[in-house]
Amino acid sequence: MKSARTASQDPIGWCALFATAFLALCCVRLTIPSIAYFDEVHYVPALREWIALDHFTNREHPPLAKQLLALSVLVFGDNPLGWRALPVLAGALALFAAMRALWFATLSRFATLGYGVLLVTGFHLFVNARIAMLDIFYLAFLALAFWQGAAAMREPETGRRRLAITGVALGLAMAAKWNALVLAPVPGLVFLGLRWAAGRRRLFLSRRGLPVPGITLVEAALWLGIVPLVVYAATYLPAYLFADGAIGSAGAPRDIIDLHRTMLTMQENVVKPHPYQSVWWQWVLNLRAIWYLYEPVDGAYRGILLIGNPLTMLLGLPALGWCLWRGVVGRRAGRRDPVALSVALLYLLTLGFWIVAAKPIQFYYHYMLPSMFLLAALALALDALWTSGKRWLALAPLAISAALFAWFYPILSAAPLEGKMAFLDYVWLKGWQ
Repeated sequence: MKSARTASQDPIGWCALFATAFLALCCVRLTIPSIAYFDEVHYVPALREWIALDHFTNREHPPLAKQLLALSVLVFGDNPLGWRALPVLAGALALFAAMRALWFATLSRFATLGYGVLLVTGFHLFVNARIAMLDIFYLAFLALAFWQGAAAMREPETGRRRLAITGVALGLAMAAKWNALVLAPVPGLVFLGLRWAAGRRRLFLSRRGLPVPGITLVEAALWLGIVPLVVYAATYLPAYLFADGAIGSAGAPRDIIDLHRTMLTMQENVVKPHPYQSVWWQWVLNLRAIWYLYEPVDGAYRGILLIGNPLTMLLGLPALGWCLWRGVVGRRAGRRDPVALSVALLYLLTLGFWIVAAKPIQFYYHYMLPSMFLLAALALALDALWTSGKRWLALAPLAISAALFAWFYPILSAAPLEGKMAFLDYVWLKGWQ
């Protein structure tokens, strides 16, 4: 449990300030381009169908993110602001929740604030928070789930409430996009593993021991197993209301199980090559970019490039190795670091999913979730330098990351560029063209 001293050091105000500043930064030119771009051309028509409940289209993904985009349009209007308003808010939530998760995991102010700097300047979160796509929603709900799960372990007196929120957030993440499936079982499996390792004689009914004293394994199964599935299933209820193609209607999937068979088939049958497709090792080495936009629009040439920060995407790789060493070798030496080990394993899990996934065509934006753990590993490594007294060495990567973000900002935010060939200032590698 947190001591009074560490509680007083909680940088929650700074976390809120980071999220607010990030939100404001994302809102600059949010309505530019004034047309749908990249995958918005698929999701803007899909959200309109969810508003009208006319034709059930775009079935290959779960419904929640499209429902949230529809809600955004109902609140802010069917225009670029309406398409992108809730994604921006979800991006700010993802940043705040991720920082809170690392705080409760480490109780380190430097690691928490450093992580915030790395996420804000890492390119992935910024670019994907400003477009009407699905990914930012599942990421925000996963970050919320890990925040609440870590806080439940750190403050068990709030464990029941926080585990309930964790379960709801996991269900919402899965219902936003299936990419969340790889992490959805993790909190429940961690609870089972730690309670099993405690060696309790009454394994299922004992309230003692890690990870959350006061919560039995049976109750944890409710919050972390049943609740996510119920929440996930509930998001499909509006799919029964469409005038054409509703679940159970003629020529449509018979039930929710049949719909999932259709969705899985649609995912696996996308085999037509795409000019921006890539593979996992190109993501790791930051070799392949995606141009979400590059064309004359709104009175100027403008571009939006999805690539990782050239420094931190690579500097995070040795940091991951350090985290593995810290977790494995440190444990043998009696100085184990479970947080460092967990971050490294979660990176390998989320990246490994795409190595074996039966999805023939993959894209760099699938690396957004692994990159969250990559940057967390870098934040932990920099925190170790900070606490060892090497403070300039710890601060330098953060400063350079911010400088690189400032340099690339025009090509991340659809700023007006100086002509057709202005992209050459930013394509450092052939794979970024």
